[in-house]
Amino acid sequence: MSTDQARPLRADAARNRARLLDVAAQVFADRGVSVTTEEIAKAAGVGVGTLFRHFPTKEALLEAVLVRRLETLTSEIGRLTEEQEPAAAFFACFTLMVDQSAGKKEFAQALTAAGVDVHQKLHEPGRLVRARLADLLVGAQRAGAVRADLAVPELLALLVGTAVMVERLGQDQAGRERILSVIFTGLRPAH
Repeated sequence: MSTDQARPLRADAARNRARLLDVAAQVFADRGVSVTTEEIAKAAGVGVGTLFRHFPTKEALLEAVLVRRLETLTSEIGRLTEEQEPAAAFFACFTLMVDQSAGKKEFAQALTAAGVDVHQKLHEPGRLVRARLADLLVGAQRAGAVRADLAVPELLALLVGTAVMVERLGQDQAGRERILSVIFTGLRPAH
């Protein structure tokens, strides 16, 4: 068990860890997963020793960034559910998940190449996201905003496919909006 898991972090150490995760997520998103840990530490304004105290390997850092992304997504889905009506929350969540998926495949491939069992490491945070998504889907279906024959596995497939296509568009926001519009039209019940 690591020191981070054995006892709570001091306030400054917790801030450093959070800053490292924030910076690493941004640097990985901007420059890809091939960026060095030294570059991430420098961008975060800490020494590489500080980075390695929190994340002993680059793979541990990648894993922590992915887990944090899923935890943040779970929180965001919860916020959407609380603040919006079921239909609006569902479509906002779909958009959020598509937007948040950029680079996730590259992270997972880097971890797999390093011998990390990504499915095992991300099982629990992924399960929480799927559970929240299932609740959103049921709520939107009960509200009559989403077709009743759609189940979570098909929804996940649509999310993945949409995310891949939107990522390929790059900065083409008009194309992104058209793709989401077509998908959303197909998700709504036929009248």
